[in-house]
Amino acid sequence: MKTWIVRFATLYVFNLVVLLVIDLLVAGVRVGWGVLWASVILTAAVIWLKPVIQKWFGGMAAKSSSQRTKAGETLVKIALVFLVELVVWVLVVLLSGVQVHNWFFGYLLPPVFLLIAWAIYSAIDDRLEARAGALYDRASTGLGGRPGDASSPAPTPETSAAREELQDGLTAEQRRMLDELGKG
Repeated sequence: MKTWIVRFATLYVFNLVVLLVIDLLVAGVRVGWGVLWASVILTAAVIWLKPVIQKWFGGMAAKSSSQRTKAGETLVKIALVFLVELVVWVLVVLLSGVQVHNWFFGYLLPPVFLLIAWAIYSAIDDRLEARAGALYDRASTGLGGRPGDASSPAPTPETSAAREELQDGLTAEQRRMLDELGKG
């Protein structure tokens, strides 16, 4: 769970910055305060939808790959990556408050920005997620600590019972009743 939270949070902040850059640099796009919701949609699309679209388009292109030259195969791969970025961008525009006023600048240029941004993100994502994970751990330690952490308070009977309940999903009374059933 922590991994998904950290990944979603780092990608959300990164996409927020990318959308603000697109808002500043692309004349036909206005993001405004919708950037907060648009970043949620963009992050969800990148994590869950983009791999599905890539697999689907890649499967269609693989059927005819033997008929293309090496240069043709490279062009098809580039076109597929752009097409995936375009589909994600159109979904962001349709499902958020992003306003597009120009066909070329509003629909064809932002996917190029997204492509460049995600190439940068993939180069630095391990470091970003490691740093965010450390911050997450520090915050969770400050809010109550983790088991085995040196800064955690000594375990009490209540916390020990709570940990046991988390491990098997049973309360102390349910565990005692099961033990009695096993004996009888």
